[in-house]
Amino acid sequence: MENQQPKQPRIGKFIDPLTDWGFRRLFGQEPNKEILVEFLNDLFQGEKHIIDLTYAPNEYDGDDVTDKRVIFDLHCRGDNGEYFIVEMQRIRQDHFKDRALFYVSRLIQRLLRKGRETNSYELPEVYLIGILEFSMDAGAADRYFHDIALMDKDTCKPFYNKLGFKFLELPNFVKEEDDLLTDMDKWMYLLKHMSTLDKVPTFLDKRVFQLIFKISEVAKLKKEERMAYEASLKAKRDTQNAFDTVRREGKEEASYLFVKNLLFNTNFHDEKIAELASVSVNFVEKVRADLQKKDK
Repeated sequence: MENQQPKQPRIGKFIDPLTDWGFRRLFGQEPNKEILVEFLNDLFQGEKHIIDLTYAPNEYDGDDVTDKRVIFDLHCRGDNGEYFIVEMQRIRQDHFKDRALFYVSRLIQRLLRKGRETNSYELPEVYLIGILEFSMDAGAADRYFHDIALMDKDTCKPFYNKLGFKFLELPNFVKEEDDLLTDMDKWMYLLKHMSTLDKVPTFLDKRVFQLIFKISEVAKLKKEERMAYEASLKAKRDTQNAFDTVRREGKEEASYLFVKNLLFNTNFHDEKIAELASVSVNFVEKVRADLQKKDK
C-alpha cells in the first residue's frame, strides 16, 4: 500500500485572521499599525481616541526564576500612555478569567517597578482585549461583547477607571450583512467570516478594511509567508481537532457510565434508555454486550 500523504488544509482566498500568523500580520505589523489603531478606536467607541501606538515587548518574567512567565499575543502602548494587551483565544481553558487577571497583574507589576525609587504608585491605564472563539458563559449566548471594569456594587459607578477588560465572543455574534449597524459589528463580521470570503464585501467599504483585504490575499503572499501561514493554519486545525476529540471522548465516557447505571438499576428497554441518555440504541446494545462479557 502506498504511503498516504497528510491532508493539506484548505486554503481560502484570504488569510484566516484567527490563526497566530494571520493575527500578527493584521494587527502586529509596524507598517500597518493603523489597522490596530482603528480597531481599538472602534472598540472603545469614543471612550478613548488613539492617534498612534508603539508595540511593546510580549514577554514578561517575574521577580525570580520561580515566577510564571507571561507571553502576550500582542502588547502595545497608546500615544496617551495607556497600555493594551490583545489576546486571541481559540480554545476554552479552565480558569480563563483568572488568566486574564494574572496577565494584567503581571504587566502592572512590571510598570510599578519603574517607580520604586520614588515610592510612586501612580499607574497608567491598562486594558486587556480578548478575541474569543468560544463563549465564556453558556447561559449568555445572546451577548457577544463584554465591557468589564471595577465598579461600586451599591452605586454601580466606576471605582477605578484605569483598568478594564473587553471580551469579544465570536460564536455569539450571529448578525448577517443587513444587520451590521456599527463599525464594531463590521469588525466582528470580518474576524468571523474573512477566511471563507471569496471577494471583498461592498459593505466593508471603510479604508481600513480595504487595507486588510489588500494585505491578506493568499495568492500575493511571498513563498516564505505562505509556508508560515499554512503551518499556522494547520496548527490551528490540529489544535481544534485534538480538543474536539477530547471533548467527544469525555462525552462518550459520561454517556457510557449513565447507560451502564440504567442497565444495572432499572428494567427499562433499550429504546427508553437510549432516549434518557440521548444516545443511539446501538450504543445501549454495545454497553449491554460489554457488561455481559464481563459477567462471563
